[in-house]
Amino acid sequence: MMRYTDVSRTISHALRHEPWLYELELDDAGWAPVDALCAALRGEKPAWAGLREADLVQMMAEASKQRFEMRDGRIRALYGHSTPQKLLKEPAPPPAILFHGTAPKTVALIRNDGLRPMARQFVHLSVDTATATQVGRRKAKEPVILRIRAGEAHRAGAPFYRGNDLVWLADAVAPEFIE
Repeated sequence: MMRYTDVSRTISHALRHEPWLYELELDDAGWAPVDALCAALRGEKPAWAGLREADLVQMMAEASKQRFEMRDGRIRALYGHSTPQKLLKEPAPPPAILFHGTAPKTVALIRNDGLRPMARQFVHLSVDTATATQVGRRKAKEPVILRIRAGEAHRAGAPFYRGNDLVWLADAVAPEFIE
């Protein structure tokens, strides 16, 4: 039986972190051919031997978070990349306020240095406190939610990029825009 959560997790790894392990080539915007991805995944697990594009469409439809985009026979992860190749993103004006969930032990460093992408290509910001809390819980049981004045930062020249309905990306956020 094919579990779409397992498929999604493996696709995230393939498209966000190590595409070369799946013999995939990402273009400058992070796109890979759907047929190449399906072919690579068919060899990963016996339950995936019949994996096809329709399964990926179903996986995306059932997902609680929209992590992928599929168009014209290609697929890409919307955010979370750690590949060495920096992906091209189209800058967009962000909402006035965004949020970032983090561990209490990192708050002082963030207040001093601002938000930086660390091992990722972009800083991940959330449109609401619920999403920021969910993300922050990956780092701490009781995360601190930072309020980001994204509109002001954007007007001051910081580029922002739309990830999906709940996530925005930034190259970095200076400390003066973080509360």
